[in-house]
Amino acid sequence: MIRSRLPVFAAGVVAVAGCTQAAVRAGSGADVAAPATQPAPTPAAREDNPFFTASTLPYQAPRFDLIRDEHYKPALEEGMRQQLAEMQAIADQAAEPTFANTIEAMERTGVLLSRVSAAFNAVTGANTDSTLQAVQEEIAPKQAAHRDAIYLNDRLFQRVKSIYDRRASLGLTPEQNELVERYRRNFVRAGANLGEADKTRLRALNQEESRLSTDFGNRLLAATKAGALVITDRAELAGLSDAQIAAAAEAAKGRGVQGWVIPLQNTTQQPVQQSLQNRAVRQRLFEASAHRADRGGPNDTREIIRRLAQLRAERARLLGFPSYAAYSLDNQGAKTPENATRLLTQIARPATVRARAEAARLQQQIDRTGGNFKLAPWDWQYYAEQVRKAEYDLDEGQVRPYFELDRVLRDGVFFAANKLYGLTFKERKDIPVYHPDVRVFEVFDADGSPMALMYFDYFKRDNKGGGAWMDNFVDQSGLMGTRPVVYNVANFQKPAAGQPALLSFDDVSTMFHEFGHALHGMFSNVRYPSLSGTNVPRDFVEFPSQFNEHWVLEPTVFASYARHYQTGAPMPAALVDKIKRARTFNQGFATSELVQAALLDMAWHGQPAGSPLQDVDAFETQALQRLGVAVAEIPPRYRTSYFAHVWGGGYAAGYYAYLWSEVLDDDAYAWFVEHGGMTRENGQRFREMILSRGATQEAGSLFRAFRGRDPRVEPLLESRGLTGTPGTQSH
Repeated sequence: MIRSRLPVFAAGVVAVAGCTQAAVRAGSGADVAAPATQPAPTPAAREDNPFFTASTLPYQAPRFDLIRDEHYKPALEEGMRQQLAEMQAIADQAAEPTFANTIEAMERTGVLLSRVSAAFNAVTGANTDSTLQAVQEEIAPKQAAHRDAIYLNDRLFQRVKSIYDRRASLGLTPEQNELVERYRRNFVRAGANLGEADKTRLRALNQEESRLSTDFGNRLLAATKAGALVITDRAELAGLSDAQIAAAAEAAKGRGVQGWVIPLQNTTQQPVQQSLQNRAVRQRLFEASAHRADRGGPNDTREIIRRLAQLRAERARLLGFPSYAAYSLDNQGAKTPENATRLLTQIARPATVRARAEAARLQQQIDRTGGNFKLAPWDWQYYAEQVRKAEYDLDEGQVRPYFELDRVLRDGVFFAANKLYGLTFKERKDIPVYHPDVRVFEVFDADGSPMALMYFDYFKRDNKGGGAWMDNFVDQSGLMGTRPVVYNVANFQKPAAGQPALLSFDDVSTMFHEFGHALHGMFSNVRYPSLSGTNVPRDFVEFPSQFNEHWVLEPTVFASYARHYQTGAPMPAALVDKIKRARTFNQGFATSELVQAALLDMAWHGQPAGSPLQDVDAFETQALQRLGVAVAEIPPRYRTSYFAHVWGGGYAAGYYAYLWSEVLDDDAYAWFVEHGGMTRENGQRFREMILSRGATQEAGSLFRAFRGRDPRVEPLLESRGLTGTPGTQSH
């Protein structure tokens, strides 16, 4: 996942609508296109605030050794003030609009705002506290107003429009032409063509949405913490490993409670469900997860969601679209909600058939082992694990000892990057971090030249948002002379002191996935920051990350990292074969819960303006039934009330992007298979044609140039074990 940044001005995207990074820029540089002088700092720019000077650390990495909570608010406010002054100076020029004095000048603005926003986004996502949350709540509407002050500045828009109208005669490079078109498109999508009355209404909608999205995120964080399952009887933990029990005891100790605590992950199903033998405990854990944010009280998110859906529909109507989904997808690869929904339902049909067969098999297992009950959602993971053991002789407890986190990172993630791209990594203990769990590595290119800094923050904390994501502290830009500083965040269970961090196979896939995003950011080789790295359409941004997951089971990579944490012995060949044979096991369930969530997102954002406020629970139930994907035993991967991707994470009407991108990544991997697999030559081609290009070219044309044709869905269906269904076709 690419975590959406604060809704500040973004040349690359409409920030509150897109999943990609809002183009929060970092760096310095000057030529004739830059404003003559930067605005003088106000008294808020105190000498002791580290944000007001460029970092002296390598790659301009944030000075987390100096940054304190009280530094963020004045730096954010001063950054907005400076950028508005810079933008107004561009708008007020008497000279005829040119690419240099308008578009390129706009790319240079907001250096301070970029610097502070990047650090603020990181800590509020991964290491927040009550002070930072209060700043978020106060600053969010100011950020929305800041963005509107730029995008709704008619003099600025007329300069952009003038360049856009004359672009064919200006001798622009392809990258410059793409940037001009993006600026014009994003001004229009932000309301630049509206009349004054509609602009006033749009500003109000944007500010309210920014407040509500921030409130949603803070409530959900609190709800997820409060929803953790507290166990006071050790017997109720039967089935968990000693390491898992020790981690639960450590989590309880950290909260100051007696017993054991099982923290909630962001998804509906929880990883320990596959091991907990006590059915009543499984049910309690499931209900704690599924109802974490819909039980009333201060952490209930449903009223926020009702209003957010209504606000977005009204904003879409103002901008000339029948629904927010239509607005959101207009500049994506899918183009329309109908196209996205067609792909989802195309995948849903075989997935649902497969899921019902899986449910029948699990019911047989329940009956065979003496259970006198009907399969329920809290039973699925447990009995699926039993069936997997019976049919594939594969036990999750058998594989975890071979997936020790440090080895997976060093001998798996880094090893694959070296084989494909020639990268090498050196840990840096001298770079300050925002939490002791964070590690930093310097990344070197194949020729030995320094290329990037990479931060890893892998362990779950109560003050960290759920899920896993990648983002940048510093974006690559030839214009600004900056090299990338990127980070990965995850929520793996932190082991008890002195114990190894042993991962599930899904956790290993997550590491490769998020590192795929990091490669996209680190390999960026563009001039303009708005087109840099992951600033690509939402339904393309997951392509490089999901593609990188294919190397998890590549034989040479797997043999390198899958070694027993105590003995160093490689995983036995028989166990490796079991993992490979079981790859498509339970894929009816896995695909169904993903499709349900994507279609639920599309249903919420497909409502026309003027629709009444919806009862959240009833809407969810009715939408899944209407779309033909309701399976009683399989709830969506994210229920509405804790669907952070779409209500606070920038993926509104965009969760479909994971499956859309999966079509791309499976088809691209098929190209690798057809051309010799994991070779440096193939890796270099993928780097040059996809990973380094950012948004300098339309995403579909980038894929076609690499693959030689449009993508086909068959490789995805084959990868998930869902082949043989009639009616599959390209998308």
